[in-house]
Amino acid sequence: MKSGIVSTCLILLLTCTAMAQKSYPTMGKIVYEDPSFEKLLSKDAKIEVLASGFEWSEGPVWVKDGGYLLFSDVPKNKVYKWDEKEGLSIFLEPSGYTGRGVYSDEPGSNGLIIDNKGRLVSCEHGDRRISAMPLNIGGKVTLADNFEGKRFNSPNDVVQHSNGDYYFTDPPYGLAKKHEDPTREIPQFGVYRIHKDGKVSMQVSDLSRPNGLAFSPDSKTLYVAQSDPEKSIWMAYPLDANGNAGKGKLVYDATSMGKRGVPGLPDGLKIDKDGNLWSSGPGGMLIISPAGKLLGRIEMGELTSNCAWGNDGSTLYMTVDGYVCRIKTNTKGAGW
Repeated sequence: MKSGIVSTCLILLLTCTAMAQKSYPTMGKIVYEDPSFEKLLSKDAKIEVLASGFEWSEGPVWVKDGGYLLFSDVPKNKVYKWDEKEGLSIFLEPSGYTGRGVYSDEPGSNGLIIDNKGRLVSCEHGDRRISAMPLNIGGKVTLADNFEGKRFNSPNDVVQHSNGDYYFTDPPYGLAKKHEDPTREIPQFGVYRIHKDGKVSMQVSDLSRPNGLAFSPDSKTLYVAQSDPEKSIWMAYPLDANGNAGKGKLVYDATSMGKRGVPGLPDGLKIDKDGNLWSSGPGGMLIISPAGKLLGRIEMGELTSNCAWGNDGSTLYMTVDGYVCRIKTNTKGAGW
């Protein structure tokens, strides 16, 4: 009798465990360019597809206080929420354009972060600004919408420095006619800084298409990805004691990959605890050492836009064209 009870309990336990572990479809493959990459990503790691059907997914961010993912669908002007238990839902609409009529083919929010006050900070294409919104009650405030009285082009990605300042990129992708749009007010596609007093300064002015950006683990280096097919590169800028960017140096050049027909450009990126860059680029995700060595790639077979660390800091979430995916790594995000 006791044996039968134990067997029944064991069966119920196994059944409940199986029900709790959701099964997701997979896609893509891992390519090892250097033997050391296996320390970062196991050969049996699976790229799981969590959700699909988006027009262009972007800007993923993990909300630690709640344990869920937020990300943008830029053309749809929405921010979605993905939760392991509840699945997919609309979190915010509109997300980046609040005007009347059609603004452009990419009017919504792009890059998202959770700042040190717990607010959702958004790069808004249509409203051409950086905004902040409490997660629990809503109500946006503008952090910056101009430089020296001239409106930004279309803020693309944003990060917050350990000192509290925000740094962001401003390419033309959200404008109706892109770089030829008649409403452009600033000739440069700059990398900007929002200081604690609200002042805005241009930190980098000579990049043709600045896109994703991230800080090194010690916050002394700013990395910027450039999504220009003629110069698909990642740059590193030293920051002085006051947080100002110095002369940049090339970290990695992937232009030749694009010239060979590999689709995709340097876009969103994140840094792991050892300073490696995990960035979307030609073919999917490229993992590059701080010294500029290509360690490995995650081939997605689709244009890949951005990524974010989540869960305990070791899971990498990726926005991949119409998909949202994740992969378990052997490292953790910087500062996690």
